[in-house]
Amino acid sequence: MIFVGEGSLLWRAVQHTLDNDLSVDLVCAPAPVAPAARPDVPFLAVSDVNAVADELAAASTDGVVWSLNNRMIFRAPVLSAGLRVLNIHHGPLPAYRGMPEVALVYAMLRGEREFAATLHEVDEGIDTGPTLAADSYPIGADEPYHVVLRRGLQVCHRLFERCVPLVAADPAWAGEPTRPSGSDGGGYFGRTALERLSRHRGDPTYARATDLGFLAGYLPELAVALR
Repeated sequence: MIFVGEGSLLWRAVQHTLDNDLSVDLVCAPAPVAPAARPDVPFLAVSDVNAVADELAAASTDGVVWSLNNRMIFRAPVLSAGLRVLNIHHGPLPAYRGMPEVALVYAMLRGEREFAATLHEVDEGIDTGPTLAADSYPIGADEPYHVVLRRGLQVCHRLFERCVPLVAADPAWAGEPTRPSGSDGGGYFGRTALERLSRHRGDPTYARATDLGFLAGYLPELAVALR
């Protein structure tokens, strides 16, 4: 299995995979990030994963690529290389596509009482591929954003832990029979949605839904948009 992404979510998944005696063929992360978490794992620093499609295809032993906390968008070079790309998306699909940290703000502003982590197969769109599995979690009525986001990241990791042995046993695993699709109140939440957040300052839930707390330094784009 190949892993693409960055941060602790990526490296926790790599560690979990190795701890369970499953193979890690390669880890790809944006330059100049160093593989300090596992210096013994094959590592490739990349700024565009599509530029190394041939390297990914050559390294893969099972045809599976995991995308975790990954901001790089897979395009034809990788998607046409005979690889199956699986993404853990923080958000219920198809209702909350796009930037998860932005989608969660809007979900809280809209009064959602539940969010989710979703495993889906990557296609040519953004978060539009077939959903394979999903785990939901509650949003407390009085909980600030940073508490909800932290819970969501934990659910993302647990979803990976639950599904990785299924994919390892069958790289063509078709997913679970019942696949939650999320609420109907979402859409696509990209940079345009990020820029429009300031319009909601008058919302009574705005302070709670934008309370980044200790996570502000990890979400610079969102922090700037909320100033």
